[in-house]
Amino acid sequence: MNRREQKEKRRQEILVLALDLFIRRGYSATKTKEISEAAGMSEGLLFHYFKSKEKLYEELIKIGASGPRSLLTGIKAEPLEFFETAAREIFRYLEAEPFVAKMFVLMSQASINDAAPEPVKKLLMGIDNITPSVKKIRKGQRNGTIREGDPFALAAAFWGAVQGIAELAVLIPGIPIPDSEWIVDILRRRDR
Repeated sequence: MNRREQKEKRRQEILVLALDLFIRRGYSATKTKEISEAAGMSEGLLFHYFKSKEKLYEELIKIGASGPRSLLTGIKAEPLEFFETAAREIFRYLEAEPFVAKMFVLMSQASINDAAPEPVKKLLMGIDNITPSVKKIRKGQRNGTIREGDPFALAAAFWGAVQGIAELAVLIPGIPIPDSEWIVDILRRRDR
């Protein structure tokens, strides 16, 4: 492993450790000294990787923001199939990588954190799973694959269930992740 690869690996380790501290202690209560101690380095060396706590937090938020964007734009499918794929992929990541579940918690906390730095608040303003989901739900209602009902409420139920499952995966490590079909059933039209 060359020097650049070692530095990037160390940077990723710092992000993982800082994520854990930020979700357990909150942004304001987390100190750079705690992050550097968790990483086994001096504060000065930590600042070699990230110029400030704000920049470190901002980097985590950028990572968290990129997930929903790539997911929502990356799945080209009919509405119900879109939600099936989204739930399946998210749950697969939750099972394989605890970092992903922790990112759900961080993004939720950051979105209501008055103390978040301005660049973070601006990044968070651009994240919206509901509006594009409402459009897909309306299309699915028209084609008969998604149940009738308020599209905003259906989108909130779907994404709220996904968020809740991710948070439980952090609170109770090792908890079984439900079958994605159970969550999609929130949306699926049932013929009577």
